Amino acid sequence: MPTDSPAAALYALAVDFGGTKVEAALVDVDGRLVDGSRHRRPTGRTATVPELEASVGGVVRAAFAALPADGRIVGVGIGSAGPIDRRQGLVSPLNVPHWRDYPMRDYVAGVAAELGLDVPVTLEMDGVAITLAEHWVGAAQGVDNVMGMVISTGIGGGLIVGGRVITGPTGNAGHIGHVEVGEIRGEDTFGSRYALEAMASGPHTVAWARREGFEGTTGEELAASYAAGEPVAHEAIARTGKAVGHAIASATALLDLELVAIGGGFSHATPDLFDHMRAVIEHHYFPFVRKVRIVPSALSSEGPLIGAAALIHRAHLLP
Repeated sequence: MPTDSPAAALYALAVDFGGTKVEAALVDVDGRLVDGSRHRRPTGRTATVPELEASVGGVVRAAFAALPADGRIVGVGIGSAGPIDRRQGLVSPLNVPHWRDYPMRDYVAGVAAELGLDVPVTLEMDGVAITLAEHWVGAAQGVDNVMGMVISTGIGGGLIVGGRVITGPTGNAGHIGHVEVGEIRGEDTFGSRYALEAMASGPHTVAWARREGFEGTTGEELAASYAAGEPVAHEAIARTGKAVGHAIASATALLDLELVAIGGGFSHATPDLFDHMRAVIEHHYFPFVRKVRIVPSALSSEGPLIGAAALIHRAHLLP
């Protein structure tokens, strides 16, 4: 049983909700996951509201069950795919159509109350959470003007400017995947074919390569073709890197960023992807844009959960 002793170890119960899965874990004040506390359940485009609630509630309860005997949970942090409404605690993940303006914060708070927890429950966009994680224990430690990015099934992001998290009034600031990048036309997506996500996410990069003759169907296969020297794969990676580089240049021109930390499955396709991004930056006409550093995430797959925990442990950085 948890204890209220001042000597109790303090944990955040972290929840990461995305378009294919939801995870939860306990995270300590140093950004470390408690062994055995990490649990995962499916979400997805076809999941119904009861199924989604069962998945979210299931991982929260399972994580709570791993609380050490000398531990105390001080808050629940939720990083969710967006868009969100941070004031009302609502989520409308693009890849989860059955949740539109769903009261995620209230639902998780209800589960927490069932478990006897009377603690803050904080909801932010997943890009905000991952940026906090990089700033706390990842590649952006000691840097106060940062954008965190995820390049995977979609493209997300979050911002820390002047050492403070920028959320905007609705919580959706930093949604870099839906910034439009001129002259490069992508695939149909949620919004515009000229949005960064439409051309540079893993699936959309693969779709472009397939139109050019690539016979694979996954980002992993595209990465293997790139390693084998296949010309179409090289063109696809160069195209995606250029698009991301232009988006980063625009964000840096707007916000005077010092560093961009990038994670997500497709960001690992090849280190050369980063070289293409950096080449765009190197040729920018503003010196203050050329100064921005683009680096891989220093976090493992635990990053989103560490970020969700940072919403509690690093709450002083939030607006």
